[in-house]
Amino acid sequence: MTTHPLSEDTRHKLLEAAQAVAQNAYVPYSDYRVGAALLGTNGIIYTGCNVENAAYPATICAERTALVKAVSEGQKEFIAIAVVTQNGGSPCGLCRQMLFEFAPGLQVITADQDLQVTIDAPLNELLPHGFGPSSLE
Repeated sequence: MTTHPLSEDTRHKLLEAAQAVAQNAYVPYSDYRVGAALLGTNGIIYTGCNVENAAYPATICAERTALVKAVSEGQKEFIAIAVVTQNGGSPCGLCRQMLFEFAPGLQVITADQDLQVTIDAPLNELLPHGFGPSSLE
């Protein structure tokens, strides 16, 4: 598993992109805006926000929105993701699992709305013993 060190400039661009896209979140029930910016190995940043639904299981998180957007555009290898919330909350278990499928060593950076970083760690530390494609061999 190759790690890709992030420059401070790249890290800041990811955080700013996540902060900006959080403003597009559709959150009439929780009022908890989340923005995510996922960096592909191709250098493109894929963004996503959370979209709630009155039928709560139909809600989609920002991290999964960014991931599905990237995959739908042909990108399946990732370096890092920045997630911005009002209080620096971390990705939920479902998001961690979805991201693990493609990038167990993904650098995960979470921050609050003022871009104060709360987590900066590889995904496999946030999801130890994760279940991935190799688990099916």
